[in-house]
Amino acid sequence: MIFASAGHIDHGKTALLQALTGHNADRLPEEKKRGMTIDLGYVYLPQADGRVLGFVDVPGHEKFLANMLCGLSGIPHALLVVAADDGIMPQTREHLAILQLSGIAQLSVVISKCDLVDQARLQQVTADIRQLLQASRWAAAPLFVVSSHSGEGIAGLRQHLLQQSSLPDAAASLRFRLAIDRAFTLSGAGLVVTGTALGGRVAVGDKLWLTGRNVPVRVRSLHVQNASASQGQAGQRIALNLVGDVEKQQVQRGDWLLATAPPPPSQRITIALQAIAPLKHWQAVHIHHAARHTTGRLALLSRSQLEAGAHTLAELTLDQPLWLADGDRLILRDASARDTIAGAQVLELQPPTRGKRLPERLEHLQQLQESMLNLPAKLAVLGRQQAVMLDDFAWANQLPDHGMQALLQHSTGQQVADRLYAAERWAGLQQKLLDGLARLHQQHPDQLGASRGRLRRLALPSEPEATVNLLLEQLLQQGSLRQTRGWLHLPQHLLAFTPQEEVQWQQLAPHFANSSEPHWVRDLAAASGMEEETLRQLLRKAARLGHVLAVVPDRYFAAETMQGMADIVRQLCQQHGHADAASFRNQLACGRKLAIQILEFFDRSGFTRRLGDRHLLRENLLFAGHSTSSSQGTDETSPAG
Repeated sequence: MIFASAGHIDHGKTALLQALTGHNADRLPEEKKRGMTIDLGYVYLPQADGRVLGFVDVPGHEKFLANMLCGLSGIPHALLVVAADDGIMPQTREHLAILQLSGIAQLSVVISKCDLVDQARLQQVTADIRQLLQASRWAAAPLFVVSSHSGEGIAGLRQHLLQQSSLPDAAASLRFRLAIDRAFTLSGAGLVVTGTALGGRVAVGDKLWLTGRNVPVRVRSLHVQNASASQGQAGQRIALNLVGDVEKQQVQRGDWLLATAPPPPSQRITIALQAIAPLKHWQAVHIHHAARHTTGRLALLSRSQLEAGAHTLAELTLDQPLWLADGDRLILRDASARDTIAGAQVLELQPPTRGKRLPERLEHLQQLQESMLNLPAKLAVLGRQQAVMLDDFAWANQLPDHGMQALLQHSTGQQVADRLYAAERWAGLQQKLLDGLARLHQQHPDQLGASRGRLRRLALPSEPEATVNLLLEQLLQQGSLRQTRGWLHLPQHLLAFTPQEEVQWQQLAPHFANSSEPHWVRDLAAASGMEEETLRQLLRKAARLGHVLAVVPDRYFAAETMQGMADIVRQLCQQHGHADAASFRNQLACGRKLAIQILEFFDRSGFTRRLGDRHLLRENLLFAGHSTSSSQGTDETSPAG
């Protein structure tokens, strides 16, 4: 387990850690010369039972606050150090605020330099600290009075910390994620990077992804809590000796080591905001996340200003994109980077670009915030708005494959490929399909129905084909939808000739019944005495009813004749592997032009597919004799859509 120190400069944080562990955390020559911590330092306390406690020594000076923020990444427990002689100072207050905004779970308070003051002063400082803590979630935090110089109270504090040390098992079940805060080379080993693991587990031989350089790397060896180890996990300080196409100068503080290659980093995010200073819409801010620091703009979603101590929903537009996950904590400082002004928790990595301030949108975000710690509930909240992209959800919540599968097993939603729909949204999509068909029937009562492709375009144009196909199959199984000769329609919708059309069709039917030849509309009009346009409309409806088929506009065959020609194509494909114009023409004893028209019709209908001059039978597709021609005046060329 790792503990982080916090507190004002010269309040004895480095001396306290040396008294606890026997080691000086200041490693830079300038730090030793000036007697002031500038960058992060790490010391360790091995135990007889094999446990190793780690301590992060952070700078107390306000000029180095960015380094202090970097050291809090992945830390579950902090030590707030207050010198007995100085008492509460500016950085005491700011560091305490940062610890709260960072989501640090546990806090212990240490009053240092007790040997420099009398008992009355100790009582006064203790009372001041208790009053300061009243407004925090650590009002009952344990308090220890120590002297790093004399050793007073050190043993009791050390024993307390040993009782607190435990690894975060929940975080260890996530994907491995480590924010790099140092990179160096060792003779004979090569590149070494260090950081505190925020999630998951890592072992020697694992392949990881290094952001920044964006290359895969392999773990040659590990040091965990300053000792050689074969594996490490979340909550531990880890040094990794890496092998890959990367040099030390190509690694920066804030780069990540990840279990897998990540999606693109986030440029704009939705956050739950907690202000500790007054804020205004579109305010320029400095943003600290893990070991990375960037700048950006704060957009308030429900108001133009925010008073200190208030909470709200907001968006952050980042000047440099960050690799974030849902629930990650951010610290915001003002444009001059002098004051900490707010903390934030990531709610969304890909917020929509429109409608972000609508009441229903804000209500959705509120529900999302309330479900952050309950993944099944969160999945349901997201699924009510739109299909959940499972890969994106798994990344945002840092779930490994087995964790995502376990979550899906308890979901009541409908999964289609890499998408998950909430049950109520799935029912809503089915209703949209039925409503789309109802409108089509009302607008075009002389059409039997729609192909799958046309219905998708009419009702659910933004949904993937696989989703619409499953919706339709379920509706067909439920009896809410029917399919006749390939056309989808509502059960109550029936297509039939009107009495007048029936009389006209009886005049035409003998022409098709007594001949296997094609008929042009103009020839039938002349033979029957009907107006050409009237006849054309009649044949279009006859085609929808399955009596005839048009191979090209205005040229019709009887459906039975086309079925026979489909059988000839099937036989040719079985004998020669394909059909072509010459062999098909010979079988029909017709002209080459007509043979080509018929074969091209079969291609359009999905019965065959063309490859050069050959027409190949599509596997598992049988000609059903119900395709419509372009002469219908619709965009449908086959029921398959």
